[in-house]
Amino acid sequence: MRYPPEHKELTRRRILEAAGHAFREHGVAETGVDDVMRRAGLTHGGFYAHFRDKSDLVAEACTAAFDAAVVNLGRISALPTAARRARLLIDSYLSTRHRDNRGTGCLVVAVGADMARLRSAARSGYARGFVRHLERLGAALRLSADAGSNRDRVTALMSSLVGALLFARAIDDPVRSDAILRSMRRHLRVEFCGDSRQCAPPRALARAPAHDFLLAHTTFTP
Repeated sequence: MRYPPEHKELTRRRILEAAGHAFREHGVAETGVDDVMRRAGLTHGGFYAHFRDKSDLVAEACTAAFDAAVVNLGRISALPTAARRARLLIDSYLSTRHRDNRGTGCLVVAVGADMARLRSAARSGYARGFVRHLERLGAALRLSADAGSNRDRVTALMSSLVGALLFARAIDDPVRSDAILRSMRRHLRVEFCGDSRQCAPPRALARAPAHDFLLAHTTFTP
């Protein structure tokens, strides 16, 4: 059967999307090629027409996930003040919806620990994508007019967000988990927004689910 020219690229995208979901939900180490291909509705044998090995898949899936976040970062960037941009990121990232939807959540918090244990193409691909993602996030948030200060503040904010979400997901008591998210939202609003009454995002954006802004994926990113 002869396929149209775009068939291979569309199939590749399906595999990358399936891999992105699987890696977020179960971790890189716990996800095999068979799992990814099954999610994509394909057979294991077709994998090697697109990727050399699992490391190659991990690297490309991470690149695709970070690249898909550009649209979401644009929504943050469009807000008129640094306080509002930071508030939108904080409230979206530290929402219960983001906590509860790992498969379509932030790639950094989902697979960052895995990457520290990997080598070769997987780790280098993730590292390149992550550095580029931080640069894009800095350009979107614009927390300081000075480039060095902006980079430092964005790194501090993102580190706090990732740590808080990681803690909230690790606790099996929903009341305590909710409390972590709530207290960290308040703390980071004060640090990065000043008077929170002055930096609340527009009402429609405040009600929107986290995955509209943060998930590095076609369906649900920073």
